[in-house]
Amino acid sequence: MKKDFLAVADFTPEELNDFINLAIDLKKEYFQHGNQPLLKGKVLALIFSKPSLRTRISFEMGMRHLGGDALFISPNEIGLGKRESIADVARVLSGYVQGIMARVFEHQHVVELAKWADIPVINGLSDYNHPCQAMADILTIKEEFGTLPGLNVTYVGDGNNVAVSLMHVCAKLGVNFSIASPEDYDMPETAITVARTFAAESKASLHFYRDPHEAVKNANVIYTDTWTSMGQEEEAQKRERVFPPYQVNQALLKEAHANAIVMHCLPAHRGQEITDQVADGAQSRLFPQAHNRLHAQKAIVLRLMQDQ
Repeated sequence: MKKDFLAVADFTPEELNDFINLAIDLKKEYFQHGNQPLLKGKVLALIFSKPSLRTRISFEMGMRHLGGDALFISPNEIGLGKRESIADVARVLSGYVQGIMARVFEHQHVVELAKWADIPVINGLSDYNHPCQAMADILTIKEEFGTLPGLNVTYVGDGNNVAVSLMHVCAKLGVNFSIASPEDYDMPETAITVARTFAAESKASLHFYRDPHEAVKNANVIYTDTWTSMGQEEEAQKRERVFPPYQVNQALLKEAHANAIVMHCLPAHRGQEITDQVADGAQSRLFPQAHNRLHAQKAIVLRLMQDQ
């Protein structure tokens, strides 16, 4: 097992399945009688360059469930890479805590933290990917369908960091992945190239569309995300003109498989990328998916931090 959790692409299918199965066990244990304090005496530092609801609370509560503690560090307290070098931050924290979670703008920042830290570093989100979200996503899909290989997951919208990690975890685990994005909003070619290698090994298929209606045919899962992510605010008006055809609404959902579920990493901009009718409908899994951030991340911190 690797020291750090920076990308799902870094792990073998067996390791990813181990995380999923451990998350399932920890979730069941929590609801039966609470988790064992396997991280008692361990502290996870939470570095935030971007604000968050789910990331902060799920990691804090996950550490608490496992008997450990979490230490929130706001953007103003460090100024990652500005007030103090990332290398120095990593080396200082390595002497204080047993793990670091970082939610950053630039992916290189979390890579550099991992390079210099002697303790595990977890990527809580970067501009390139969002691996913790992908683990919660695949856990939710596994709970829903009982198995993963051969399922069809369709992402509708911007080929962003969430889409990259979702594509990679699907390709690793034999899940067919499709994405429908407008022109100029595709995923990075480097991410697609990596995914093609994984898909060839797992026998998963990858499909890239402009038309969302074509993309969702036979989909078991329809996934979407906000049209404008943090750091893209100056593009908001342009994106609001481009993305309306990619809204996940009842008409689009009816074109998918009858058993299809709808997912969204949240926060949702209702009336833009998803309608209230779909977000609150019978096929929505938005909130079980959000709750699974807690259980998926408990598996990650336990595997990485238990021996620290």
